[in-house]
Amino acid sequence: MQNHLKNEDSPYLQQHVDNPVDWYPWGEEAFKKAHKEDKAIFLSIGYSSCHWCHVMERESFKDEVAAKLMNEHFVAIKVDREERPDIDKHFQEVYQLMNQRPGGWPTSIFLTSDLKPFYSATYIPDEPRYGMMSFTSLLEVIADKYKNEKPLLIEKANEILRFLNPQKDKIEATKLDLSIVERTSSQAKQLFDNEDGGFNKAPKFPQSSLLNLLLDLYKITADEETLHMALFSLTSMAKGGLRDLVEGGFCRYATDNQWLIPHFEKMTYDNALLSEVYLKAYQVSDNVFFKDVAFETLDFMLSNMYEDGLFYSASDADTHEVEGKYFVYSYEKALQAFEKANIPKKEHVALAKALNITKEGNFEGKNIVRLNDPMHTVAYYDEAMMALAKRRKKRTYPFIDKKILVSWNAMMIKALFKASRVDKKYLPIAIQSLDALLQSMYINSELFHSALIGKTPKIKAFLEDYAYLSETLIEAYESTLNEVYLVTATKLANNAIEKYFDKGKWKFSRGEFETNADIYDNSYPSSVATMIGVLHSISSLVDTVYKKFVFKTLEIYSYDVMRQPISTPSMSRMVIRYLKDDVIIKAKEESLKSHLDTLDTLAHPFSLFKSDTNDGFMLCNSSACFGHERNFSGVIELLEKR
Repeated sequence: MQNHLKNEDSPYLQQHVDNPVDWYPWGEEAFKKAHKEDKAIFLSIGYSSCHWCHVMERESFKDEVAAKLMNEHFVAIKVDREERPDIDKHFQEVYQLMNQRPGGWPTSIFLTSDLKPFYSATYIPDEPRYGMMSFTSLLEVIADKYKNEKPLLIEKANEILRFLNPQKDKIEATKLDLSIVERTSSQAKQLFDNEDGGFNKAPKFPQSSLLNLLLDLYKITADEETLHMALFSLTSMAKGGLRDLVEGGFCRYATDNQWLIPHFEKMTYDNALLSEVYLKAYQVSDNVFFKDVAFETLDFMLSNMYEDGLFYSASDADTHEVEGKYFVYSYEKALQAFEKANIPKKEHVALAKALNITKEGNFEGKNIVRLNDPMHTVAYYDEAMMALAKRRKKRTYPFIDKKILVSWNAMMIKALFKASRVDKKYLPIAIQSLDALLQSMYINSELFHSALIGKTPKIKAFLEDYAYLSETLIEAYESTLNEVYLVTATKLANNAIEKYFDKGKWKFSRGEFETNADIYDNSYPSSVATMIGVLHSISSLVDTVYKKFVFKTLEIYSYDVMRQPISTPSMSRMVIRYLKDDVIIKAKEESLKSHLDTLDTLAHPFSLFKSDTNDGFMLCNSSACFGHERNFSGVIELLEKR
């Protein structure tokens, strides 16, 4: 018998529709039931491609004993964190406050019937382990305490909410200056993994924002060590594991230091951001390897995660409840694939060795395809990849969440516009996708956040949707000079200021959950940094008044950014971009050429782009970007206006 999720669009909620747990979606029906029956609420937040969400479902939510306890003593609510990032953000903050460490998914929160949180966890095992009691034991303990010690739980919940929502924010401001450049490089060098690339130890995330910033810093400082950190990390990440060598695309993160063993889910935002940073690495290094990785990633998304101009949100890690089953190979099956592809038999052993395919395996007895040096040519490599891809065709492809998220689609479309500066074939695809996104998610001047593909959107946009879509519209304007894109970007920016700007600070969401937007880059760049980047561009292209919002925001967050800029790479980049006027003054005294190189990225949107379709460099599609200002003095004049 299906539960109350049966009418929900979210693929994640639909995954739980046949659980014996009487799940409710977030809403008044569940809240009224909790009040009427005086029950605590168990809130579970996750997403469709989350491995540990699947594990907890298999162990507990499909279990009749656990379900009986939940149904008897609690009102159970399921939330898709991608569909409702405002709810997720609020309760991630609750978790961090209660546990003094960042949370994750699944997020498990126990609330009073008045929605006040009193206990929080992430994954909860079905048996006692990891220093935790079993899920069923926890349910019994909390049910007992809610019945017999409810006033104490409410007191604790009120205390949590007081800490979460202080009456006054303490604001510390400090001077913004270009010392942030050296401070960022220095902090990155301290954290850099010299052996395997990346920063910190496992689990290792791509940190595309930081890599993006390091490439920019190299353009300013010409510090070879800064460049090495970025390029070595990108090369290591491309060896195989985090990057799927067989079909393309990057997984969300690696569980080991070597980037070999991922959780195999592929997220649209990762592939968008990594495509862009690999393209930038190509621009900086002139190494076609990085361009090839970027194009391979874009082509994977277009082949596997694309429909009617729009990009799906994610693909799963599991197949038939086994993590990575679709992606890995036994030694014997790999050699059989080589044989069927007519690769000479005498080459099989050497080819397998080059691809790190062994009898013992490198992942639970099976093999993740990997190259020790991804830039090195391997004999019969292309034939081997085609053979291994053909073998995969016999398998069940992991579940794909066909939900359309405005922010993630915008990131992907921006990467396509960036790619079109190198290969024009991506330009019509980018235009088609942007127009499809606007048509489906920007309705009667109202921007929405998400919808299942082909469905009418219901959830209105959050700050990240305004920020990333506006940024992509400006990118589209630069690439096409279609002023409609600039007008739409300006309109969205105005709406974002009206809805989310608050005396220098920005809200991520308003309404049911009013949450503050982060300046830290987590899974993807800060929506605050992205938004003020948009406003900085509009101040040059439309009206200088928008720059006041940029300054006020940077002033409010200056202390945190200047103190530890490596934690806020996108905001740090915006500080440098804002302060670039100091560099431009020097440009009058020195040669224009050297400073145009320095200002390559920071002078966005008037940027240098290396083109494979033109000779040498072009200034943002040549003179078109500058209208009638075609000489170098005109360039300087335009830059000074920024």
